[in-house]
Amino acid sequence: MKFFVDTADIADIRELAETGMLDGVTTNPSLIAKSGRNFLEVVEEICGVVDGPVSAEVTALDAETMIAEGRKLAKIAKNIAVKVPLTWDGLKTCKVLTGEGTMVNVTLCFSANQALLAAKAGATFISPFIGRLDDINLDGMELIHEIREIYDNYPALETEILAASIRNANHVKDAALAGADVATVPPAILKGLATHPLTDKGLEMFMSDWKKTGQKIL
Repeated sequence: MKFFVDTADIADIRELAETGMLDGVTTNPSLIAKSGRNFLEVVEEICGVVDGPVSAEVTALDAETMIAEGRKLAKIAKNIAVKVPLTWDGLKTCKVLTGEGTMVNVTLCFSANQALLAAKAGATFISPFIGRLDDINLDGMELIHEIREIYDNYPALETEILAASIRNANHVKDAALAGADVATVPPAILKGLATHPLTDKGLEMFMSDWKKTGQKIL
């Protein structure tokens, strides 16, 4: 499973990239707004930090303008994945941009039928929103299972499932068990995957015992 971080915070991205665990970045207009910086400048800086796909979202709603915005975003760097909404205009845009060799992330997916259409349009990534489905008392993880089964039924569909709107560590684990190709995770949750109270307790015991020996490795 690939790990993307869902943020526009350069400091967090740099820190996680240094671990070697980061495969890409997803952004959206809300995350860029929180940064308080120029949209294009932030995206370009992120692309310089991360080698993997960096999702940058269009802001238009009609296909013609989406395509124009997507082409401009794609010129920022080779690792840009243009992010489009799962609407008919978004699907049209996806078809055009993927035909031009641009990676496309189709976002705001809430049904298996939508995911099937995105794959037919040539999407590089489909982003089902787990947490937002859970918020309305639907099973977000069930959607991951459904998309995985449909895509596996048709090997010609090469779209990767990018589990989004992840709210906790269990979402990451369950998405991996369901066969998601990618999980895009807020920085705090991604960092938290490495922690466990028993790991901390065990390390404390080991260090205490080592101190008693009076030895040093260096």
